[in-house]
Parts: sequence; structure tokens; C-alpha cells
Amino acid sequence: QVQLVDSGGDLVQPGGSLRLSCAASGFTLDYWAIGWFRQAPGKEREGISCISSSDGSPYYADAVKGRFTISRDNAKNTVYLQMNGLQPEDTDVYYCAAEALSCTVVPGGGLGVYGMDYWSEGTLVTVSS
Repeated sequence: QVQLVDSGGDLVQPGGSLRLSCAASGFTLDYWAIGWFRQAPGKEREGISCISSSDGSPYYADAVKGRFTISRDNAKNTVYLQMNGLQPEDTDVYYCAAEALSCTVVPGGGLGVYGMDYWSEGTLVTVSS
């Protein structure tokens, strides 16, 4: 079965850091763009970062730019999201997702949810003192 398994969510204090992982099972990530999304209760899923299969310049939403870093390790079939300087507004369920080759970024908008083919089940990040 094709699966994306995420992990690394935890409770951290403001200013803290977490590293989320997204491991592919049943397929290789070599030919896939990998995105990270987050969703709070009652809000739409928000695309925050994405990296294409060509390993070009990654996408970051303005809310996380300068604080979050996306990376991939194809040998481990895993993508990571390093999150630094976490704040309470970063509290969300975080998801990783995959789409063929490149990230779908809507001009004037953001990373498109509709372009993703496979999704993880989500890992909870809570930022609170």
C-alpha cells in the first residue's frame, strides 16, 4: 500500500523547535514533490512548504519563512520539516503530502491542496507555555 507516515509532533514551549518527519511506504519519493500543510480546528488546510523532485528552490508560506526549513533524504525515503522559533499560532495538526514532480503553487495564492496525491494522517504540534 502507498502510504506517507508522519511523526515528530509534540508539546513545546514558545521559542522551541521541532523536527517533523515524513516517511514514504510502498513507493519512492525520488519522483515526487513533497509538501507540508497544517490545519487548525475550524480552519482550512494551509500549505506551508514544498520541495520539488528536482530539488529546486523550496516554497515557504510567509507565515513560516525564515523559521521553517524543508529538506529531503532520498536514501531514507524521508522528507523533513525543521521548525524553529515556534509560537502559539503554529499550533496545528501538520500533514505531509506528495504530488508528481513539482509543487503546485497558485499564483497570488499558496500551495495547492488539490494538487497532492497522497497524504499522511497528521501529527499534532502544540506550542504553549
